[in-house]
Amino acid sequence: MSVRVRFAPSPTGFLHVGGLRTALYNYLFAKHFGGKCILRIEDTDRNRFVENAADNLITVLRWAGIEFDESPEKGGAFGPYIQSERLELYNKLAALLISNNKAYYAFDTAEEIDEMRAKQAKDGGDTKYLRNIGRNSFTLGVSATDELIQSGAQYVIRLNVPENEEISFKDIIRGDVTVRTSDIDDQVLLKSDGFPTYHLANVVDDYEMGITHVIRGEEWLPSTPKHVLLYRAFGWEMPQFAHLPLLLNKDKTKLSKRQGSVAVEDFISAGYFREALINFVGLLGFNPSADKEIYSMEELIEGFSLEKVNKGGAVFDLQKLDWFQGYYLRTYSNTELAELLEVTLKSLGMNSRTQEYLEKIIILFKERVTFIKEIPEKASYMFAKPAEFEQDYFAKHWKENTIELILPLVNIYKETNEFTHTALHDLTKNFVENAGLKLKELIHPLRLMITGRSTGAGMFETMEVLGRQECLARIEYFIKMKEKENL
Repeated sequence: MSVRVRFAPSPTGFLHVGGLRTALYNYLFAKHFGGKCILRIEDTDRNRFVENAADNLITVLRWAGIEFDESPEKGGAFGPYIQSERLELYNKLAALLISNNKAYYAFDTAEEIDEMRAKQAKDGGDTKYLRNIGRNSFTLGVSATDELIQSGAQYVIRLNVPENEEISFKDIIRGDVTVRTSDIDDQVLLKSDGFPTYHLANVVDDYEMGITHVIRGEEWLPSTPKHVLLYRAFGWEMPQFAHLPLLLNKDKTKLSKRQGSVAVEDFISAGYFREALINFVGLLGFNPSADKEIYSMEELIEGFSLEKVNKGGAVFDLQKLDWFQGYYLRTYSNTELAELLEVTLKSLGMNSRTQEYLEKIIILFKERVTFIKEIPEKASYMFAKPAEFEQDYFAKHWKENTIELILPLVNIYKETNEFTHTALHDLTKNFVENAGLKLKELIHPLRLMITGRSTGAGMFETMEVLGRQECLARIEYFIKMKEKENL
């Protein structure tokens, strides 16, 4: 059997990281077995439809490295791949269900449905559609039903769920699942606007597109018995099902935007590398090996198995994602990171620097940051002299005689022929030893004068990158400001 899977998002907004994981697992599964991965846009919920959301989904998935074999863009033998372009098919098959008594017409208003459910809730029962008291084909009869349809009355088509039966199916991740039909609602299949619900369109498209495995989120598990009934009603062979565990916050609640970013676009904007996000998301509920965490896309494909996916929810640990981000940042070359730094500087309206200078900055901070955007935030002094100085650091490391102590060292810096970090370290060390001082007594004031900060890369390495002229100019500026008591 040739494997065919699909990712079928609704264009209702941004792509949730849970959606990215579902798309990724479908992609990994298809590629592992040399099969096909299809993108289908399920836009039948017109109340939640967002213009251009489908294009955005495709752009984000392409950024993630997930390429589909068939899609609205690429086309394919089973298109169209947008559900709103397949309405004729759904209506035709809904009519077939009616003719086979597997579905029925219902004319209840929204107010009548609300009243029905409210009464059940008051009585402590399930809030289901009650076929025996609703206004539908069964209670009205054939003649009255036809008259209402001919008069243009609004109706929906509902699934005729059989009574007192067991619905069983096997889930690759969760094993055998059995539900009684008494627990299943007569689900709406075709809405009054002529659009199908998820249930009808999903089953029809999966069958028509030859989908062999339905890999989707756990939230769709309660809907699966309804889908099994539809497959039976049509006389179609079912695909295999696999329902992925939920993504959880650290407190084990369902991952939601109330506790932080959940949209893939937010992580892209934050500067996460594709490799980091895919590696992290790929291991949310699955790991090919217990003793390894770093995987390329090719390695994830090779080791992927639905049988190894956990049943329990997977915690979305942002600290772990940052660890992956830092790891992958350090796999990039200095040249590549310098190019990214230049883009960041331009986006901030900061003056650009030479490629050589930016690469030197990268060497200084590559092991100290998780994101390239942190460099201009943490080390703005590498791009302009400090406009202000940390007052707590100032108070702690500045003494009345600091300028008197440091001026002779500044003169040595002026005269040296070699302004490298090694030479600067040796010159400074020799100076403090001869003066009976400790190295830290001058390092801290130097850092304050040159960077305005209490932390950063090695002081002498920083001075080397900034260069003699810039360092001396900053020291002299600081001394003048201090003498004028403007600091």
